[in-house]
Amino acid sequence: MVGKSGQITGVSGPARQELVDKIKSYVEVTKPRSVFLLVFTALATMIVALPPQPLSLLHWTKAVLAIILACSGVNAVSCYVDRDIDAVMERTRHRPIPSGRIAPPYKALYWGLLQFALALALAAWINWLAFTCILLGMLGYVGVYSLWLKRRSSWNIILGGFSGGLPVLFGWAAVRGEISWLAVLLALLVVFWIPNHIWNLAIFFREDYRRVGVPMLPVVCAVRRTLFFILLTVVAMLVLSLAVYRVGGMGPVYYWTALISGLAVLAGNLYLYFNCDNKSAWWLYKLSSPYLFLLFLALIIDKWVR
Repeated sequence: MVGKSGQITGVSGPARQELVDKIKSYVEVTKPRSVFLLVFTALATMIVALPPQPLSLLHWTKAVLAIILACSGVNAVSCYVDRDIDAVMERTRHRPIPSGRIAPPYKALYWGLLQFALALALAAWINWLAFTCILLGMLGYVGVYSLWLKRRSSWNIILGGFSGGLPVLFGWAAVRGEISWLAVLLALLVVFWIPNHIWNLAIFFREDYRRVGVPMLPVVCAVRRTLFFILLTVVAMLVLSLAVYRVGGMGPVYYWTALISGLAVLAGNLYLYFNCDNKSAWWLYKLSSPYLFLLFLALIIDKWVR
């Protein structure tokens, strides 16, 4: 049991620490930072999609729990699928499965499937469209990306990345019971954000990916050419962010955030294109998540202001 101090009582010190470490490992295998960002895009979309009549606390609770469990469950399953290459790559060899902190590995698989089953049940309780978005997210990330394309094609991020837009579509569907053009634009914005995020990481760790035979774009073609494709996706991302402003009737808070942050990301990737080096690629990877967070935060603030 848990005492007033917040510590687990009734077990010895070493056993208590072992339990805490085990809990941390099962949280870590879900990639909580990734979960936070995807859940935030869904939450922001739900706020933008709010109808005039308020939603019940139960409805909000079901939707938020469903998307949290779906994202964390999918990540745990993908970690199980990638356990062999994670054990070889320098970047991932300390993760819970390859490091042996979750053993045998099938425990992570069951952990992920349990969370995903609960997410499906909650989504079905909301409406059939929310259920479909959750299901397609699992099939897209684990089925299309992890099991099919990741080790076979340099198109893995492009085609597998469509699952990254499903939390946004889920958020809209959970509130409205339908999918609007604004929701589609927001989802595509996330989809086109993914190559900038992942390919810059892959540039920094391209020897890691080459060692395990994963054909990320920087592994199978020249870095400069990869950077050209990144620029194309960044331009598309900027255009989509401004299209959201037009189609959604957003206010100045969102407009200036989208324009200034989008131009900053574009400028950073232009600099990298003409001065390709691993350190700059790493920093652009690190800055890509705050960009997406800031953009969706601006959606929330803009909704409140208006």
